Amino acid sequence: MYTLKELSEKVKAYFEAESFMGKPEHLYEPIAYTMKQSGKRIRPTMLLAATQLFGGDVEQARFAAIGIETFHNFTLLHDDLMDRSPMRRGMPTVYRKWDENRAILSGDAMEIMALHYFLLLPHKNIQQILQTFERTGMEICEGQQYDMDFEHRDDVSISEYMEMIRLKTAVLLGGALKMGALYADASVAEQEAIYRFGIDLGLAFQLRDDYLDAWGDPKTFGKQTGTDIKDNKKTYLVLRALEKGNATQRQRLLNLFHNTPDDPTEKIAEVMQIYEALEIKKDVEHEVERYSEAALQHLASIERQEEAKKPLQDLAQTMMAREK
Repeated sequence: MYTLKELSEKVKAYFEAESFMGKPEHLYEPIAYTMKQSGKRIRPTMLLAATQLFGGDVEQARFAAIGIETFHNFTLLHDDLMDRSPMRRGMPTVYRKWDENRAILSGDAMEIMALHYFLLLPHKNIQQILQTFERTGMEICEGQQYDMDFEHRDDVSISEYMEMIRLKTAVLLGGALKMGALYADASVAEQEAIYRFGIDLGLAFQLRDDYLDAWGDPKTFGKQTGTDIKDNKKTYLVLRALEKGNATQRQRLLNLFHNTPDDPTEKIAEVMQIYEALEIKKDVEHEVERYSEAALQHLASIERQEEAKKPLQDLAQTMMAREK
């Protein structure tokens, strides 16, 4: 039985063994640059942990683990371009290091490459695995579109926001876990339970990210706080403030979130004052705890060895305790 650390080391070894290079070099250079960066690789680790949980052969799922991470990084390549993000994991984003056309084309190639990895090893459940992969990919695109639509709306509800982050963030965690379960031939009920674990953990993870953007320590968070406010992002924090605030506070927030000053310092400070007055910090902490507990309850409902659940329990704890 592998521990979380051992599974993480396996994932690291899988990626070190891959070159991600080919010809023409201009197509593959951005792919290798992206895939060799030391991200957290949560999703491939989850896939392997789920395979192990349900008694499957971890090595049988190794290429799927590479595939799911390749797909995840493809989405980041295109997200960075759409969001005009200059940095990713402390490095220049692909479109900034090269150009927009290469970010688009190399991202497209990564999406196809992800499918290639899933097909490298035969499996009796490959059709269901690929159906899960396809559904997950489409939902991520839907979530990204909702996220872009919300930039132009002042009437976004918290329920709409939660659905957007479910699609954009949580389904890839749930999908990775379900695919791992399929590699182990888990029952339909077990597949659903592990999928729900991933969904609720993903929602908690994104809400935690919203929290850290406002109240995280920049030294450990890895970037300046207030970025979401500066970029006028519709996060849980601002939507909860609009829900709780009085008419004056709501109008002031809307005015601030229609404004993109050259120096956002005063804007961030004023929004944070409203958050503090409305106790938004307490609200988001409650939601993170609520979804985290729901996730662990789904995991607890699975009647498998507790030792086999421990890597996923440890991973959930690490994700929720993170400061970056």
